[in-house]
Amino acid sequence: MELIRDRHNLRPEHRGAAATIGNFDGVHLGHQAILGELRKQALMRDLAPVVVTFEPTPREYFAPQTAPPRLTSFREKFDMLGYHGVERMLVLRFNRALAQLPAEDFIREVLVEGLGVKYVVIGDDFRFGQGRRGDFRMLKEAGERYGFEVAATPTQTVHGERASSTRVREALQAGNLELARDLLGRMYRMCGKVVHGDHLGRELGYPTANLGRRRQKLPLSGVFLVRVYGLEDEARYGVASVGNRPTVNGRHDVVEVHLFDFSRDIYGAHIEVEFLEKLREEEKFPDLETLREHIRQDVNEARLRQVEWQKREQAI
Repeated sequence: MELIRDRHNLRPEHRGAAATIGNFDGVHLGHQAILGELRKQALMRDLAPVVVTFEPTPREYFAPQTAPPRLTSFREKFDMLGYHGVERMLVLRFNRALAQLPAEDFIREVLVEGLGVKYVVIGDDFRFGQGRRGDFRMLKEAGERYGFEVAATPTQTVHGERASSTRVREALQAGNLELARDLLGRMYRMCGKVVHGDHLGRELGYPTANLGRRRQKLPLSGVFLVRVYGLEDEARYGVASVGNRPTVNGRHDVVEVHLFDFSRDIYGAHIEVEFLEKLREEEKFPDLETLREHIRQDVNEARLRQVEWQKREQAI
């Protein structure tokens, strides 16, 4: 998939597209319905399917301290959009100029002059442009004026409620990994490079792979049974601690994974951590010895749950 960073990098060969617009955080089932329609219509019209998205997200720009944690990093979103058939990802820098750009000008400058769109599909509740004035009706009118088709995909529901990034976050924060799976169409994963930490896990007898997330706020916390991909042909099980490590007065969220029966040096490796089951909440313990004992208990519990997962999957 081709990554195009901002409008000034658009070229004549990028004109003639089927496009959709949005943050696509998590690429959940609602997003997948839009992407499926985009891919189908692009194929029928011999057009390149393009996603127009924003960096940072509008909520991160307007209220960085209170913006919700991302479900997917930039790389994760890029990879998932490519997996769902997107050929180009146009990333617009969300700044003051873009925030103040009227929706009518956004359509003309980005969609018409920049991408030369022939087809646009959006979610039925999508809003864009200054004051979020842009909507399906405005796009439809612009399409008649500039000569492109516009369609909206209906809301996708899961267990009777709308599938949304907000609902996925709420499920993860509540430790409801099954609901998150149903909303995403897959188990929730985080990806990243294994980086050096303070080696506390090794001191305690449980060495960990620390996932580099650039101090990104995380959408879940606690201790989990996980499965890790990217190290060998087969996935490896382990136990992951996600949070700010209150026992040692941590200042930012980290993801630390202790892999079962594994001792290789994997610094620099890019791995995917799949969250299978929550074991407990993150806790602050009075000393490191108490922490060590709880880690031992977590590892034992996770190994038992691993056996259950493996039996369940073999039965399918």
